[in-house]
Amino acid sequence: MEKALLDFVTAKTNDLLAAPSACQEVKAAATAWLAAVGTEKEAEETAKYIAELETDIMPIDDLIAFGQTELALSIFGAEGVKGLQAHAQELKDSGAKYCDCPACAACKAILDRKAEML
Repeated sequence: MEKALLDFVTAKTNDLLAAPSACQEVKAAATAWLAAVGTEKEAEETAKYIAELETDIMPIDDLIAFGQTELALSIFGAEGVKGLQAHAQELKDSGAKYCDCPACAACKAILDRKAEML
């Protein structure tokens, strides 16, 4: 992987690891990828990392549906859920395909460069 791309993906991976909304599975894949950079396992871990990113990025319709669940209500409270639902609908109306939380934003930034990584 060329240095500029590696630097970009590493920075976005660190953003992902710092995101409170990132799930444990994507954090594990990110950590494994970082550990494999520069080794004979880099290509294998890159493919696994990309697969996990594709699994974990939340499509906007899923975000809208999540905003209607009891889990969302328990996490965000009534006012927070209203804000989440409004924000998710604004994203969809603007043409967004994915959630824009810090974790999903980092996933999207990396996935946008997937072809270069493989």
